[in-house]
Amino acid sequence: MGAQESLPGDGSAPEMHHYYSKFMRECPSGQLSLHEFKKLLGLQGLDPQGDLYIKRVFDIFDLNQDGFIDFLEFIAAINLVIRGKIDQKLKWYFKLYDADGNGCIDKKELLSIFTAIQAINGHTDMSAEEFTSMIFQKIDVNNDGELTLEEFINGVERDEDLMELITKSFDLSNVLKVIQSGRRHSI
Repeated sequence: MGAQESLPGDGSAPEMHHYYSKFMRECPSGQLSLHEFKKLLGLQGLDPQGDLYIKRVFDIFDLNQDGFIDFLEFIAAINLVIRGKIDQKLKWYFKLYDADGNGCIDKKELLSIFTAIQAINGHTDMSAEEFTSMIFQKIDVNNDGELTLEEFINGVERDEDLMELITKSFDLSNVLKVIQSGRRHSI
């Protein structure tokens, strides 16, 4: 095992220091609230769908559910997005879609998240409805209108096109670029 760190980039001290000083500059209390999170990403004034999505992302990053993202949670989030293995990311995406937390994703949940992501990313080749139907058509093995975590991960890992689509659609690395560079992106 040794002292192998699992931090963003090469996990070097200067890089960690960069993240830490950036985090503390943006967030002197050491606790990032949802409001500050949106401000940091330049995502205030979104429509309700977009707001909902950002809140979901925030809640998932807020590992101890105290309503704030602290530095360790922040680093864990960055780490997952940059370095996470694909099945870790898929589990994370699943958690993001499973709005009611019942362990299954239904069409309504997927549709509302995808609509929200479109509101933020603004680019897509298909409508939220088409996307949702296609996903269920491809991976809802037992056709019960719900996806379990297992169906979701197996289905996406089996289908390269779907994997690429999901990864591209829900890619949070542009969010991280904003955090790293400290500038808001202009679309």
